[in-house]
Amino acid sequence: MTTPTPLTGEELTALVDGLAGLPYGGEPVDQRTHALQTAWLAMDTGADDELVVAAALHDIGRARPVRAEHPGLPHEVAGAEFARRRVGERAAWVIARHVPAKRYLVATDPAYHALLSPASVASLKVQGGPMDEREVAEFAAHPLAADAVALRRWDDAAKDPDGPRLAMPTLLAAHARCVAARRV
Repeated sequence: MTTPTPLTGEELTALVDGLAGLPYGGEPVDQRTHALQTAWLAMDTGADDELVVAAALHDIGRARPVRAEHPGLPHEVAGAEFARRRVGERAAWVIARHVPAKRYLVATDPAYHALLSPASVASLKVQGGPMDEREVAEFAAHPLAADAVALRRWDDAAKDPDGPRLAMPTLLAAHARCVAARRV
C-alpha cells in the first residue's frame, strides 16, 4: 500500500468551499453545509480527527474536481478513490461504505427506515434496498463497520439548514493533526 500524498489545508478548503451551492438531492441544505454539519456531528460525538475529516469528505465524490478525475463512478466510490490517495485508507473505507451502511441499517435496525428523509428513501431503492443476510454478515465483520455506521448516522442527521456546522479552522486543525500523525 502506498502512502497517500496528504491533502493540503488549502486544497481541503478549496474542495469544501467548492461544494457551496451544489444541491444535495432534494435536501434543504447544499453540499457544503451538509459536509460541515456531518463533520460537526462527528466531532460532537467524540470521533477522532481522522473520522471527523472523513465525515467532512464523505460526499466529496460529488465535488467537481473529484467527479472530473473519476467520471461515471458512484459518488462514494469516487470519494473513496480520492481519499485513498490524499487522506488515508481508513477514511477511504468509511467513505466507500457510507452508502452500504444505510442498506445495512435498514436491514438491521427496525426503527432506522423511519428516520430517513424522503430523498434518502428514494435513493435507497436505487442503491439496492436493504442488505440480505449474507451482505449484513460480511459488512458487520469488517473492523471499520462501526465507523461506517456512525458516519451514516451523522450523514442522515446533517440536513438542517439552521443546524451547527464545523468551522473550517476546526476542520483544518483536525486535518493537520492527521497529517502530522501519519508522518510520525
